Amino acid sequence: MRKRTIHRWTTLTLQLLLVLGLILAMLQARWLAALVTMAIMLVTMLPVALGKRFQVYIPPEFEALAVVFIFASLFLGEVGGFYTRFWWWDVVLHTSSGFLLGILGFLLVHVLNEKEDIDLHMKPRFVALFAFMFAMGLGAVWEIFEFAMDSIFGMNMQKSGLTDTMWDLIVDAIGALAISVLGLFYISNRGNESFLESWIKQFFEHNPRLFRASD
Repeated sequence: MRKRTIHRWTTLTLQLLLVLGLILAMLQARWLAALVTMAIMLVTMLPVALGKRFQVYIPPEFEALAVVFIFASLFLGEVGGFYTRFWWWDVVLHTSSGFLLGILGFLLVHVLNEKEDIDLHMKPRFVALFAFMFAMGLGAVWEIFEFAMDSIFGMNMQKSGLTDTMWDLIVDAIGALAISVLGLFYISNRGNESFLESWIKQFFEHNPRLFRASD
């Protein structure tokens, strides 16, 4: 309950900051920034909305991290110009994205591996590899999106072009590799407690219907 409260207040605080940013952008007649800020506000609601829509419990820590990441990357990074003001901002966020996407990929394949009515028994190393490749795949899709935005709308999401893209993918890989190794360690050594194990336990305990065999 306490974790849910922290997540709720974190999300509310960031959304209030987005509202403030929207008002300032409109007062300054920065209509593109205002439009982007409104879109970001909707995106920050996605983790909770998707969880409710599909009736899936998502650990509150993961939800909070996802909202903070969206705020830091899209609002502070693109609208606030943090990518150009702080050279390390892009590095930190892409490493974090690899980390978060690796967790998501790990959970997805681990659910399939544990589900009773799916005859799928993947070895721990393959689960870890899938999590890594899942994060890298979505990272590559994001780089394609940045290229498309720059080419079609004349934006500057890629900053230094190919160099920016390659470093983004490299730090994506570092984050994804870190979570894949932690995930492999968890599967191979069930007795070791870690934050990842805690999140997986919460996910399993609160979503029993995902692991029951179908009638």
